[in-house]
Amino acid sequence: MRVELLTVGDELLLGDTVNGNAAWLGRRLADHGVEVTRSVVVGDEVDVIVAAVTSALDRADAVITTGGLGPTYDDVTRDALAEAAGVALVRDAELERRLRERVAKAGRELQPMALRMADVPAGARVLANSAGSAPGLRVELPGGIAYALPGVPFEMRTIMDEVVLPELAEIAGLPAVARRTLRTARMWESVVATRLAEVEAMDGVRLAYLPDPAEVKIRITVAGRDAAARLAGVEARVRELLGSAVYGAEDESLARVVHRALIERAETVATAESLTGGLIGAELSGAPGASATFAGGMVAYATDVKRRLLGVPEELLAEHGAVHPDVAAAMAAGVRDALGTTYGLAVTGVAGPDAQDGHPVGTVYIGLSGPGGSHTVVSPKLPVPGTGPEIRAVIRRMTVVHALELLRRRLLGLDVEGESGEARADREDRG
Repeated sequence: MRVELLTVGDELLLGDTVNGNAAWLGRRLADHGVEVTRSVVVGDEVDVIVAAVTSALDRADAVITTGGLGPTYDDVTRDALAEAAGVALVRDAELERRLRERVAKAGRELQPMALRMADVPAGARVLANSAGSAPGLRVELPGGIAYALPGVPFEMRTIMDEVVLPELAEIAGLPAVARRTLRTARMWESVVATRLAEVEAMDGVRLAYLPDPAEVKIRITVAGRDAAARLAGVEARVRELLGSAVYGAEDESLARVVHRALIERAETVATAESLTGGLIGAELSGAPGASATFAGGMVAYATDVKRRLLGVPEELLAEHGAVHPDVAAAMAAGVRDALGTTYGLAVTGVAGPDAQDGHPVGTVYIGLSGPGGSHTVVSPKLPVPGTGPEIRAVIRRMTVVHALELLRRRLLGLDVEGESGEARADREDRG
């Protein structure tokens, strides 16, 4: 079954809002074996939407639109679908009743404009929206089916999962498909693909590589008879080929893996951050139950704060500046001592867009202080992703991943790049 996506909204067309709905829909449909052949963005104009829907159904079996179903006068997807179907918009009495009831329960006054959400193309099927006000619509058009979903992401996802996906699967008679996504850290996409060449050659198996800064997700798809059973074997082989670079699966974040490892050991961590400005702490505190393992952190951005609050030696800062491996190590030890945790994790470096004190953009030092006073410091030179202000965001994100992966490997007793002999001996003594 072929499906095209049509996202509606001037804010998307002009770049004011990132088109996350199309990305989510593409992944979701692919996960269910539905082929997405095209994705288009259009503005809030009836004739443009009509032309885009009609064109999509000349090529595909169905088109899924998002956006333009709200209460304001620039929400015109309903009008466009009615025009494409050659019918009028009619007021749905049940939708109006539910809308009035919802507004009354919230203690608000119903604005007449809001009743636009109760207007539907004649003959359309209303798709219940259990997460919000604007319903979805299913409209039969001459070329195929149009599914119209709200633009609010959690409302769109709810209707898609509860109504549209099951219906598409039934219509298409899709074959049995099993999928699994594995997550890796600090391994290049090309390296991952090279190691998995033999898996790529397996019959009925497809691999998709989804890179993020310092991470690569591998989506494994197995189709055909006994897909679920075969998937288990394929996953095992992928894990074997990639080794300890695989840190989790599905939506399991690196921070959650670290949190679980700390829980199992009844250990804790504190952070001292310079260039990341608290991003590592935000990741660690986002895991459910994080208070049991993450004590807190210090954002020591200014050089003097590193000295006063973290105890980084003044002579070290005077001689080398804030970007130095010994500074990272001292920051890690300082925050560990200050907050009384098992581990201290610290980062300092240059996120860009300009060099600092002779250090090029992408110079990052990560310090880890653990039991016995051992220090582990890695100093990767992160790749610079192009030029311009976007460098900062990417390098900061890469630093977060590198730091959390360093801690994960230390907790699990895995080899750590750049680890000192003292730290390695201490880790091995502790098992």
